[in-house]
Amino acid sequence: MRHTNRAVSTAVSAETIERELETGLGRPSDAVARYALGLGDDALILAQRLGEWIAHAPELEEDVALGNIGLDLLGHARSFLTYAGSAWEKSEDDLAYFRDEPEFTNHQLFERPNGDFAHTIARQLIASVYFDALYGRLTASSDPTLAAIAAKAAKEVAYHVDHSVQWVRRLGLGTDESHRRMQAGLDALWPFVDELFRPDAAIEVLGDVAVRPETLRDEFDRTVPAVIVESGLAVPAVAPAAGGGRAGVHTEVFGHLLAEMQVLARQHPGATW
Repeated sequence: MRHTNRAVSTAVSAETIERELETGLGRPSDAVARYALGLGDDALILAQRLGEWIAHAPELEEDVALGNIGLDLLGHARSFLTYAGSAWEKSEDDLAYFRDEPEFTNHQLFERPNGDFAHTIARQLIASVYFDALYGRLTASSDPTLAAIAAKAAKEVAYHVDHSVQWVRRLGLGTDESHRRMQAGLDALWPFVDELFRPDAAIEVLGDVAVRPETLRDEFDRTVPAVIVESGLAVPAVAPAAGGGRAGVHTEVFGHLLAEMQVLARQHPGATW
């Protein structure tokens, strides 16, 4: 691993990472870059999904809230992709817009369709608690760039957790219809939870650079089921999906998401605005 002990700016962003790479910050090894790529893809694809809610949320405040959460995730994605791409002389745009479906390594949960608002909130609860646990641990990474990205992201994800928890309670304890929809959202997305915490041989070899996914499951299980039950809902008892997102295996909806996300950059490569 070629990273150095040099501290990364605490105000880390894609731009600061680019500047610091130019002035001596070590580039990641291929293995570390692939780890960062997976984290970046998770955040990028969920940001794209949340962006679909702009002007379609059930109330104006939620238009703004979901848009802001999506922008936070996009910021995390840009930092991870910029760092990953530096190992292969690729930019964040190269990785976001000019890869094909099998080259994306996001977990399948993040590409699932938005569905109705309760469906999206169910995904946000699962995703936010997962990210909160992950970034909290990643702040102790021996890779200073990953630790700095995680430290910034962790502060923002704490708000995402609170937002989703408040909505799960409101919908679960609301009307019969809001309760029904909230439960339906949880039932539809719960099969994709298991994939988030499966052991990954590629991460095992990274030692204290990365966070082993299976070590996050206890924290998730202490938090999410409790929120579901206190909201008058039932923790789904469903078989896990086959998964495979980290290996480039995706669900049938992913191609359409990529087409919409990439169409402008692919039709006008190199364009700026």
